[in-house]
Amino acid sequence: MDQRDDTSTNTSIDDKTEDFADNPTRDTLADGLLCLLRPTIEQLDERVKATRISQEELKQHLDSLSDELKELAEHQICPLHLEKYVNKLNDAKAKISVVGNILQSSQDRLIKLNQHIHKEQNRRKALIEPSTSLTPSSTPLEPTFSSN
Repeated sequence: MDQRDDTSTNTSIDDKTEDFADNPTRDTLADGLLCLLRPTIEQLDERVKATRISQEELKQHLDSLSDELKELAEHQICPLHLEKYVNKLNDAKAKISVVGNILQSSQDRLIKLNQHIHKEQNRRKALIEPSTSLTPSSTPLEPTFSSN
């Protein structure tokens, strides 16, 4: 008869938490991944900023064009029906506002992700490097007396 052991030999993640800081391979891989992701995130963040600026400029131009078309329609009797075009411009402006809001929330997420990466790198450096409180450079300077 075959006896089965019903108890699990797997350990929980809580049992492995002490091993996490002592695993140089994992730290090296994590640092490598962070170094790979950082330029991409920073580049994406810059492009989102540039796009937001462009969107805002476009929105301002559409506003001014819309105002000018309204003035033209009010002051001149024109055979063209400009209200239809003004409405199209207002619709485009609303869509640009939606895209701007999406870009803003995306940029906020990128900033948070970038901050998290910096925090994680600092935490890993603190685990890897010896405590700075024990280094001679962090101790207050004491006068030294030379013997002549």
